[in-house]
Amino acid sequence: MTPMNGYDAYAKNRILTASPAELTLMLYEGAIKFCNIAIVACENKDIEKAHINIRKTDRIIEEFEITLDEKYPVAKDFHAVYSYLRSCLRHAMIDKDPETLQEVLKHLRTMRDTWKDVMKLTANGKKLDGQQAG
Repeated sequence: MTPMNGYDAYAKNRILTASPAELTLMLYEGAIKFCNIAIVACENKDIEKAHINIRKTDRIIEEFEITLDEKYPVAKDFHAVYSYLRSCLRHAMIDKDPETLQEVLKHLRTMRDTWKDVMKLTANGKKLDGQQAG
């Protein structure tokens, strides 16, 4: 086993000490990163790299989808969006079409930006009166 370098240790510590809201933001950031990599790979005809990064994007969205709390009515709306994005990713997996991935990327960025706004309004996942949001 090789020792962790400084960045790996920092990244692991950042994940272990993050709030649920921060972890969600990290997942959005990761999905955006992998989708961007897949777009460039498709444009460069690097099929394997595109495939790997489309799958990484899909796995993150799948995680969002399976962790939806169905007791909230908005979960249905999120489920529909996640299903749409995953459908787009399946098409991109087959066609390696950067335009389809751009569509996914646009939605991921919007969702990430909205999540950042929610975090600001709720003081990083806590109600402004100091109680846990839920």
